[in-house]
Amino acid sequence: MFILFLKAVVLIPVTLLPILNPLGIAPVFANLLGNVSRSTEKRIARQVAINCWFMLVAAIFIGSHVLTFFGISLPIVRVGGGLLVAVSGWKLLNDNSQDSSIPTQVAKTYDEDLPDDEIKARSFYPMSFPLTVGPGTIAASITLGANTPTRLLDWVISVGSAALGAALTALVIFLCYNYAHKLVHLMGRLGTMVVLRLSAFILLCIGIQIFWSGMSALLAEAGISGVAP
Repeated sequence: MFILFLKAVVLIPVTLLPILNPLGIAPVFANLLGNVSRSTEKRIARQVAINCWFMLVAAIFIGSHVLTFFGISLPIVRVGGGLLVAVSGWKLLNDNSQDSSIPTQVAKTYDEDLPDDEIKARSFYPMSFPLTVGPGTIAASITLGANTPTRLLDWVISVGSAALGAALTALVIFLCYNYAHKLVHLMGRLGTMVVLRLSAFILLCIGIQIFWSGMSALLAEAGISGVAP
């Protein structure tokens, strides 16, 4: 039983982290932060991790029920979410002002600490959604929770393993984002600019891929031949 519990816990970060890719998104996160104080950076990184934990747990346990209630299919989620991700990537890719604002050292005395309300507002959009937890992650999380057991003991184990697995995933997100500026400092301005542009381009491609996977499924459902989801 314990081995099964551990396998269920490990399954979530193993499945979701390659999609989330927090290490690759860290330079983008640092760029969105700008020159903030070290304490503010840590608080925002922590809040993003908390937001992501809640979104992952919600998607695992109630995602499929919410979609069913509103009559929304997973292909529609992929189409809408893919557009959001693609637009975010396009904006980052064409934002020429970001090159001059790339931080090259760990901020210590730039801005005063932000109030909690502003921290929560800044940390959700676009940092938590769709930059970190995007439609691909949500779709994968819904798939992980699609076969929730009905027996009480199995359900308790499922809930515990999912919550713990999501917590491990959120911890990795926090560690990557908490040290984002240090990572930027190690890479230097040129290295960060290159990684930032590549990350923005990859983000754009991921958005288009998610959009097309949803659109292909919709076209296949509509009976248009030659289109496979």
